[in-house]
Amino acid sequence: MKNFQWPVLFLASMFTYGCASKGETTSESKDSILTIPVTELTPQKTDLHREYVGDIHAVRNVEIYARVKGYLEEVYVDEGKEVKKGQVLFRINNEEYAAQLAKAKATLQSAIAEAKGAELELKRVRLLVDKNVIAKTEVEVAEAKLAAVNAKIEEARSEKSNAAIHLAQTEIKAPFDGVIDRIPHKMGSLINEGTLLTTLSDTKNVFVYFNVSENEYLEYVKARGKADNKSAIVELELADGSFFKHKGNIETMEGAFDEGTGSIAFRARFSNPEKLLKHGSTGTIRLTNTVENAILIPQKAAFEIQDKSFVYVVDKNNQVKTRSFVPKSRFASYYIVKSGLEPGETIVYEGLQGLKDGATINPKNISPDSLNTQASPIELTAR
Repeated sequence: MKNFQWPVLFLASMFTYGCASKGETTSESKDSILTIPVTELTPQKTDLHREYVGDIHAVRNVEIYARVKGYLEEVYVDEGKEVKKGQVLFRINNEEYAAQLAKAKATLQSAIAEAKGAELELKRVRLLVDKNVIAKTEVEVAEAKLAAVNAKIEEARSEKSNAAIHLAQTEIKAPFDGVIDRIPHKMGSLINEGTLLTTLSDTKNVFVYFNVSENEYLEYVKARGKADNKSAIVELELADGSFFKHKGNIETMEGAFDEGTGSIAFRARFSNPEKLLKHGSTGTIRLTNTVENAILIPQKAAFEIQDKSFVYVVDKNNQVKTRSFVPKSRFASYYIVKSGLEPGETIVYEGLQGLKDGATINPKNISPDSLNTQASPIELTAR
């Protein structure tokens, strides 16, 4: 009897152990399913901000040179001061040029007097020819002398005009309203013809030039259309990180791409009434393009293998599968999808470590609106 009870007890204990083991496996299986944040791909209108280094130029910026030689006698302006069109900026000693003008005037007067004498001589010769006192050839000689004297008059007038121009050029005037730059030569300096005296900048309006790649150029043109190029609004970020209070307009672009860089230069115009922007300074142009129905993917939801981009797509059974996609652009912490993913699909938002194809997850849905609140993806900036 005792021998019969022992096998029964052994089988019962084994059955109990087997049931416990099965229960533990089920519990462990449930615990191994990870709760992973996921998000649904939703198309949305997206403003894309691209930023470019811009060179600032005054609309009018000219170097002012001396056109005559002499000592710099007067400097009427100071560096950094505003001047008006026609205002005298410098004066070069003009005594020599005043004397040349006086000499030219005297030479002209002498030629005019000589011409009057030649006219009287011609009249006298013609009278004598009419009386058959002298030969007709004398008239031709007198006419030739008068023509020569008239030529002297024209030459003297030209010399007088040149002398007057040289005398006027001893006073250097502002060609337009603007701001004076550095003045390298001071009073008393010997100035040669062609010496740089200063630079004058008109900064009421400024141009900002910036280079755009071919892909970004095509994106810009397609987004706005050629007819709307002039109305494109841009912003200017200054060196201290603040934005210039006035917005600018893209006016034009160069006619060809630079072969060395593969880029094309755009030109934007900004109003600058406060004269804050200076010629030769730099800033950062922000160009905004609007993309309709853009599919955005957080960069932390993607991973790369051999230069290809992948995400984990979640199917209706909560299983994940890798899917490659082609990014169109990369902005801030997001990709804009060009192909490979469709609206309405669900992808793993974060927690990619340890995931494998076919793994089952417990999805924790994060709405696109929540992502917008966290990272503001509808306004993306790329440098």
